[in-house]
Amino acid sequence: MNIKKDLETFDEIFTALRQDEIENPVSKVFEAQTLFETLDLSLRDDPISDDTFKAILKELVLKTPKTSSNRFFNQLFGGRQSRAVLGDLLAVVMNTSMYTYKVGGAQIGVEKEIIKQIISKIGYGEGSGGTFPTGGSLSNFMAMIMARDHFNADIKHKGMQQTLIAYTSTESHYSIDKNAAFAGIGRDNIRYIRTNFRGEMQVEALDKQIKEDLSKGLQPFFVNATAGTTVLGSTDPLNEIAAVCQQYKLWFHVDAALGGAVMFSEKYKYLLKGSEYSDSFAFNAHKMIGVPLSCSMIVVQDKRKLYQSFSNEADYLYQGDDDDLNLGKMSLQCGRRNDALKFWTLWKSIGTKGLEQIVDHQFELANKAHDYVSSHPDYIVYSHPPSISICFNYKNIDPKLLCAALLEEQEIMVGYGALADTTFVRLIAVNSNNSVEEFLEFFNILENFVERKGDELVK
Repeated sequence: MNIKKDLETFDEIFTALRQDEIENPVSKVFEAQTLFETLDLSLRDDPISDDTFKAILKELVLKTPKTSSNRFFNQLFGGRQSRAVLGDLLAVVMNTSMYTYKVGGAQIGVEKEIIKQIISKIGYGEGSGGTFPTGGSLSNFMAMIMARDHFNADIKHKGMQQTLIAYTSTESHYSIDKNAAFAGIGRDNIRYIRTNFRGEMQVEALDKQIKEDLSKGLQPFFVNATAGTTVLGSTDPLNEIAAVCQQYKLWFHVDAALGGAVMFSEKYKYLLKGSEYSDSFAFNAHKMIGVPLSCSMIVVQDKRKLYQSFSNEADYLYQGDDDDLNLGKMSLQCGRRNDALKFWTLWKSIGTKGLEQIVDHQFELANKAHDYVSSHPDYIVYSHPPSISICFNYKNIDPKLLCAALLEEQEIMVGYGALADTTFVRLIAVNSNNSVEEFLEFFNILENFVERKGDELVK
């Protein structure tokens, strides 16, 4: 094996990818059933030549969906921040694991500095802490486990003896439901609180549901609020929810996997007002900040809760140094990759002001798009600023059919969402590499496509 030669191969393939993103921003779609016939993904006993290997690898890369092109609007991430990519590549080469200071060394300091800054931005006080799980779903899971153990410390030893009740909005992330199953709470013990027309949790309904559960002898323990819902990009009324949690002594978690990035913006940070009263807060830098997947954090008001729920002694592993530097003692997993460095290299190079510009630019893109669809008679709009989600329907065309056709014809990759019984196109302004002109070109492409296809898009 020759690492220098392989890095040259990487450079060659990446250069081809960058060019292909310009010439063919949406990869050709092929049916899942034909995947193994379309690409040579087979693994065999004998090695292959370097040229054959390079050709197969290049074809695989170029036929993978292009999540960094200016035509990708399908997910809550997109684009490419080069300084963050640099950090990720270095993390791969160093291959450190972030569970002990002995192994992680200086990289432990990188993670701790980021956590310290996030804690400060949210407004947590002394004694706070945090860690990097492998994704937003795992961050939410850790919050639920800590809430469970905070309610009853014996549960982690003796198992569930009570019926615990958790609360979240109907527009919250799907991980809350899964996590209730994982944590032994049970899916049936999640209470889904209705939202208003903006997709925000109705606090009166939350209070009423808690009272009803208490009257039945059940045990409320956890409230999940969302800052940046997956469909409309809405933020729940955090201050009001915090007051309810304080009244009933419930763990207050803020899932800000998407919307947490506004902490860096002087203009939009008001959206997180009330987070300082939460017990835990989850944030994904791989969403609005554009750091490569995955880069997820959870921070807590009282870092002792992390140790109480996740610490476990292991003499073969923890061999010296303070627990505060042995990050595995506050982590769900043992060995884990260095997800902090790629965020640090970006943040270090462009500063907090640079992160603010990234966030503010996405809102600028979304606001311009909202203005366009709101003033155009052929669009019906369902989302509301400030949000990086622009949700609409065009000329009463079935959004599922429209999104599928746009992808099939390699025009745009965009998805759809729903609120109550209404389904609509969901355009996400999350790629800060797009200019306003490039982003608004979405609508020109969409309208011309509908004009060309006409009757094919009508059932």
